[in-house]
Amino acid sequence: MTKAPIAVALDAPSLEVARVWASQVGPHVQVVKVGLEVFLRDGHQAVHVAREASGCDIFLDVKLHDIPATIAGAARSVASLAPKFLTVHASGGADMVKAAVDALPDTFITAVTVLTSLNQAQLTAMRWSGSAQEIVATLAQQSVAAGARAIVCSPQEVAAVRDAVGPDIVLITPGVRPVGADAGDQQRIATPQQAIADGANLLVIGRPITGAENIGLAAAQIAASLL
Repeated sequence: MTKAPIAVALDAPSLEVARVWASQVGPHVQVVKVGLEVFLRDGHQAVHVAREASGCDIFLDVKLHDIPATIAGAARSVASLAPKFLTVHASGGADMVKAAVDALPDTFITAVTVLTSLNQAQLTAMRWSGSAQEIVATLAQQSVAAGARAIVCSPQEVAAVRDAVGPDIVLITPGVRPVGADAGDQQRIATPQQAIADGANLLVIGRPITGAENIGLAAAQIAASLL
């Protein structure tokens, strides 16, 4: 059965809940995402549980951001987990991104550009020069030049980033919300269908699936809308 290009965010309150969620979404999606909160609480076991329960590729979303030597060591510390994707902050600079790439050459080092919780007014207040689209595209280009094979950006910047980095880079979009879903703390959002049409390869979806009464059904329905 063909699975949809979705990474379900397993932001579960416990390891056992993560196991249940992973097993329910696994038949329908390509990737499950283990984020910072779960990884800090449950460690490597969180990745083992997510992989075993879902049968999916692993997106280890810990958004590493430090000096290059520290990032290289951090990346090597998760090598045994063999994540398909590992996130680093693009704003850490090209040398930092390259350190992660060199440490884990078989993993898609994934550069996070601008968090989808930030809007243009907040970026301006932070003294970031330019529009969100310009900032994201620049960070994406710099990260790809340093060896990143995937980029995280909001769905509103996907088309611009695709133009900036070409066809071979995996574009991952959080901030994806089906029509009628609560935006939560996400600011720069779009529907799953629009994100794919604009050039996204993988959609990160959390609460619209894991907050549903029937998680497996929610995953199946959103997946079917993309296939």
